[in-house]
Amino acid sequence: MIQFLLNRELRTEQRLDPNVTVLNYLREHVGKPGTKEGCASGDCGACTVVVGELEGDSIRYRTLNSCLTFVSSLHGKQLITVEDLKHDGKLHSVQQAMVDCHGSQCGFCTPGFVMSLFALQKNSSGHDKAQVHEALAGNLCRCTGYRPILDAAEQSCCQAKPDQFDARQAETIAQLRAIAPKEIAELNSGDKRCLVPLTVADLADLYSSHPEARLLAGGTDLALEVTQFHKTLPVMIYVGNVAEMKRVERFDDRLEIGAATALTDCVEALSAEYPDFGELLHRFASLQIRNQGTLGGNIGNASPIGDTPPLLIALGAQIVLRKGENTRTLALEDYFLDYRVTARQESEFIEKIIVPRASASQTFRAYKVSKRLDDDISAVCAAFNLRIEDGVVRDARVAFGGMAAIPKRAAACEQALIGAAWYPGAIERACAALAEDFTPLSDFRASKEYRLLTAQNLLRKYFLELQAPEVETRVTAYV
Repeated sequence: MIQFLLNRELRTEQRLDPNVTVLNYLREHVGKPGTKEGCASGDCGACTVVVGELEGDSIRYRTLNSCLTFVSSLHGKQLITVEDLKHDGKLHSVQQAMVDCHGSQCGFCTPGFVMSLFALQKNSSGHDKAQVHEALAGNLCRCTGYRPILDAAEQSCCQAKPDQFDARQAETIAQLRAIAPKEIAELNSGDKRCLVPLTVADLADLYSSHPEARLLAGGTDLALEVTQFHKTLPVMIYVGNVAEMKRVERFDDRLEIGAATALTDCVEALSAEYPDFGELLHRFASLQIRNQGTLGGNIGNASPIGDTPPLLIALGAQIVLRKGENTRTLALEDYFLDYRVTARQESEFIEKIIVPRASASQTFRAYKVSKRLDDDISAVCAAFNLRIEDGVVRDARVAFGGMAAIPKRAAACEQALIGAAWYPGAIERACAALAEDFTPLSDFRASKEYRLLTAQNLLRKYFLELQAPEVETRVTAYV
């Protein structure tokens, strides 16, 4: 069985279909229809809820897309919905701000905005425009033009008052500690089941016993098979409660990031080493998705347009794969074999990602080109990592996403750069070599001609930035 708090109410589920999303659980099983379905793919934010988790002696509140969250992932946590905010007959301050600032018209998207504002209020001590825009980037509205919603964010965050969640925090912490997972849990409806291990060893054993199981981390990709393609997942293993796989550890020469670490939790460590990596992560989908999606999941799904693999490949990252008690370390570039085909063996899973720490001798830049600045998938994602000494390129790692069936290094481009003087002529030869490295496809995001020209222009952009750092426009490219 699994246990979680629905606001303050203890919920225990044992025979529930593990394919049920939190959205459908709320609307169909517990009679809370305030949370809306807009897209069932994590794009619109109408289904936004807030999940509270213990973090030391406090509670960390995060927004999630309930349409992409399976109920099993709530084990040991607190779920807060829009119905829970009103207290003693009075609207919560974020709800009142939406009323005062006329932030709602048709009202369909409003519950999602309210929950994003609630989490923003809990996680901020003042009004910061960048933080507000990040918090609301995953919520779409067709009616208001956003200005009144931004006004509501300013009012609710600058004039925040203690609420019932603050008053009951000690009680809620005690409740969460009482239901903290202590052994392998299971949600089983008879013909479908989801197993919830607590350790890497338990995960390895369960996966060996159930090689047909689908690993569930953030679920932002896997859940689409249920919500968009109407498939049934007979066996899942949820890895989000394996604490060992949610750590970010720093060593003298490397970072080791657990595969189940949410992308939000990767930002600080990766930004400290590689600022461009942090900048790009802020444009990775929406805050709701980053709170949920994991670094290991973004690698493991083997998408040719995943944002992190090109950057990690350019940095020379490795992954640790585990099967049973055995582990092996593989260069990330060798993990991807063909479209959605990887070097992972049956019952083998990604345990951690190893990222070399930054060196003063290397210059790393990353660029994402997409149709929208926020909450969009890359048409082209590029990463450049060069070592230039005395005006000569001594080493080069160049990787792209969106240019082939897999995230891939540009071998001919690298060879054109290595040993060449750092001047425009060498860059043009390297740009020409990109045509040897890639034959991109045309799709609804971009034509093949656009992709190749964009890849070449990003290399030119990298050169210009390094030549004139005082006018560097390092924020990721936007088309």
